[in-house]
Amino acid sequence: MQQSDYPADVSVVHSHGRTFVLIGTAHISRESAELVREVITREQPEGVCVELDEQRFTALSQQQRWDNLDLRDIIRRRQLGPLLVNLVLASYQKKLGGQLGLMPGAEMLEAIQEAQARAIPMTLCDRDIRITLRRAWRLTPWYKKTWMLSVLLASLFDREQISEDVLRDMRQQDVLSALIHEIGDTLPTLRQVILDERDLYMAQKILDTPGHRLVVVVGAAHVQGLQRALHAGQPVSLAPLLHVPPGSAVWRWVGWGIPAMLIAALVWIGWQQGAAAFGENMLYWTLASGLPSALGALCALAHPMTIVAAFVSAPLTTLSPAIGVGQVTALVQAYLRPPRVRELQSVADDIRSVKQWWQNRLLRIFLAFLLPSLGTMLGVWVGGYKIFSALW
Repeated sequence: MQQSDYPADVSVVHSHGRTFVLIGTAHISRESAELVREVITREQPEGVCVELDEQRFTALSQQQRWDNLDLRDIIRRRQLGPLLVNLVLASYQKKLGGQLGLMPGAEMLEAIQEAQARAIPMTLCDRDIRITLRRAWRLTPWYKKTWMLSVLLASLFDREQISEDVLRDMRQQDVLSALIHEIGDTLPTLRQVILDERDLYMAQKILDTPGHRLVVVVGAAHVQGLQRALHAGQPVSLAPLLHVPPGSAVWRWVGWGIPAMLIAALVWIGWQQGAAAFGENMLYWTLASGLPSALGALCALAHPMTIVAAFVSAPLTTLSPAIGVGQVTALVQAYLRPPRVRELQSVADDIRSVKQWWQNRLLRIFLAFLLPSLGTMLGVWVGGYKIFSALW
């Protein structure tokens, strides 16, 4: 079948005796899902590659995926933040898909089902979403992280409607190139991790897939990069693309340095001004850090024991960066008020409603993580100022 027989969303790459039929899709487009079925039916390829990793494949293919979620283990491993970002992205995509009566990832699921029905080998060619998110977070400069998070959260409450005509325009290469260029100007690291790296990763996985004729189903934004990489056919080492860089040593020094200075200041006050002054400043520190943390838990409408845990743990966790008060409060809340299955299943919809953040138990766990943490940050500044002022 010639490329001219297909719409512009389909491109054919011939390289080193192999043929790759690329389908550039919009992940919430009904037309994309129908096109995927048509191309696989007509091509009868030796393999089908889809832009999914194991985690997202399981999420699409298993309706009861929430049953295996160990929320407490996620909190203990400090993965609550990445989970929230993942939920925000999934919710935004689901919102757009809902406007069209289509579930996100329908074209990927269509490709999987067609491949299975025709006994065609299927390859998951995308990088683990958790690695992508962690690399994006670690490699983004700290002063741009707040902006990135604010854009993500603002997207939840965007009421703009979208149609198939708009999606069809977005799949055209000139529009996508402009959008990608704009992202690259604002957040070049984000573009590198989200787009460029995954282009290289997926190209290598596709090249490793057996068969002389393959159908490749990916988001339209990846088509240009894959065309270049597949045409070149050069092997790519995947190890660097799977490496998650450690946190900055500067922030580790700051994380341990501030508590060390606070403890040193308290010891100095006790040595120079006596036990009474030491006790007074310790009491002030306990109240300055504990009360705002407890108030944050109260604002989250957390369990009473979570509020107590916020007050008790804040003075201790602020003196050790090994664990944060939000981790403690979220864990306590998860034990005492675990989310119900129906709340887990509806979280992608509930996250777009301010009211539901206090009614959905999973979202309330996020609040029990965020609000005490913000309260404690305020308390650290107030309490730290008082203690360091007492040195003179």
